[in-house]
Amino acid sequence: MLRILFILFFTFCGSQSIFSQEELKLTVRDSVKNEKNNVLAPSKAAFYSAVLPGLGQAYNKKYWKIPIVYAGLGTGIYFYADNNKKYHRFRDEYKKRLNGTSDSNDPYFGNLDNSRIIDGQKFYQRNRDLSVLVTAAIYILNIVDANVDAHLMQFNVNENLSLKPDLYQNEMDYKHNIGLTLNYNF
Repeated sequence: MLRILFILFFTFCGSQSIFSQEELKLTVRDSVKNEKNNVLAPSKAAFYSAVLPGLGQAYNKKYWKIPIVYAGLGTGIYFYADNNKKYHRFRDEYKKRLNGTSDSNDPYFGNLDNSRIIDGQKFYQRNRDLSVLVTAAIYILNIVDANVDAHLMQFNVNENLSLKPDLYQNEMDYKHNIGLTLNYNF
């Protein structure tokens, strides 16, 4: 009796592993042939976005995201350039004051003392540096978005995975109850 159970157990386990390996081979072949399930797509999309911002979004066929990427990068670059220009204006005025060549009738800097000039210089320098960090964060976010979006394109959402409302009758008091059913079929 024990011998029969032992043979049945190994036969059952052996047949299950054979079937699972066969299915795995088919899945790998199908994913290589099927462009939608290309396992290299996320790394390609990230690489394309790193080379040229927005190119990964175009690779993923999410064209509506490209203007958002360029608007974010353009805004960061604009604020960097503006703050850098103002920083240099304050720095140059401070240098002129140290050399004694400053114009006291200047409409912009004439009413400011040296401490205000230094404060303005520090303010615009801090904002310039912050603009660089924000622009770099938008660039990195562009790459991450392309990578994640390419991964999510491989996510399978169909009728085999669904969440539906359900109305059922309680067996204890025969009242109707409302619930949610999660269906997941392999």
